[in-house]
Amino acid sequence: MVKTERLVKTFIDLIKIDSLTFEEKEVAQFITSELESLNFIVGVDSAGEKIKGNTGNVIASLLGNVSLPVGRHGSPSLLFCAHMDTVEPGKNIEPIIENGVIKSKDKAILGADDKAGIAVLLEVAHILSEQKISHGDLEFIFTVAEEKGLFGSKNLDTSRFKSKMGYVLDSEGSPGKIVLKAPSQDTIKVVFKGKSAHAGLCPEKGINAIQAASIAVSKMKLGRIDIETTANIGEIRGGLASNIVPEEAIIIGEVRSHSPQKLSTQVKHMKDCVKQACSLTGATAEVEIVRTFDAFSLNKNSCVVRLAVEAAKICGILPEYVVSGGGSDANFFNKSGIATANLSVGAKDVHSTLENISVLDLETSAKWVLEVIRLWTKEVSGQLKT
Repeated sequence: MVKTERLVKTFIDLIKIDSLTFEEKEVAQFITSELESLNFIVGVDSAGEKIKGNTGNVIASLLGNVSLPVGRHGSPSLLFCAHMDTVEPGKNIEPIIENGVIKSKDKAILGADDKAGIAVLLEVAHILSEQKISHGDLEFIFTVAEEKGLFGSKNLDTSRFKSKMGYVLDSEGSPGKIVLKAPSQDTIKVVFKGKSAHAGLCPEKGINAIQAASIAVSKMKLGRIDIETTANIGEIRGGLASNIVPEEAIIIGEVRSHSPQKLSTQVKHMKDCVKQACSLTGATAEVEIVRTFDAFSLNKNSCVVRLAVEAAKICGILPEYVVSGGGSDANFFNKSGIATANLSVGAKDVHSTLENISVLDLETSAKWVLEVIRLWTKEVSGQLKT
């Protein structure tokens, strides 16, 4: 029932719309127009104002067309989510199709992360409308600023959602991957303060903030710390000119771990390296630690995982359980009490100019989501054993 030509066109149309983080308005308008034409109730929240973006999260709902048992919280509802923003370089993308694979023609990311997820949900919405497929209540969420730290989902008002379980369509790889675990992440920002001086006339009067930052980073254990933990310094900047001893330098990094204790230990280690560098150079430092997202862990036997597995098998997909090192909107939803699995939708080599996705994987992902909705609807309406 998937109309591949329409699905690919939707995906290509989305790719051609620039939507870097905080600049997702045109994509939000595209989604809104599509879903309103399919009888979804669509709104945009105030997240954009809070994060200084040009639009908020798109929140859409579709009432079910089957008789479902009414429980304590009303009719059951199922949530799906994809994010609208893309990473850089992501402007003026020109997608091409070669041998059934969609990629960027020039030196830019493709944006399949996560416009593949958006295109799949829009195709599913079309099919539900055209085929009059039985389904319970559905909630589609399209978030902003996911790539910069889940800022869109963090500013969602989850009290307005009916769903107690759902799926984020934002994992890398061919359809079938189901993320069971994802780590917590702390972002680390350190501002080193030194003292400026003329680098040629009186360098001894200065304190080199860049040198302090460099010493700190050189002492840090970075990369793969252990099977559960990673650490990285991704930005370093400072200084005004080669003839001025720099009085300020900034480093920004992160620590991720599935273990709260290991996360805390690694963060402390990096802070200790900063203190040692300051002691050696005479600089001072301001350290800011921010929890970007919290870890989650799903049981293989939970309803949200079981239905994804059953649906995959029906579609001829080999399901695969994944322990991820990355975060997604699923981290936020799980923390908020909505059991949420992150599913792969076909994007490969994401966050790089080699990013690509096959037409077949796009089509298969849409079939997978449709089958999840079918199975879930049968289950909540009592046609399957729970």
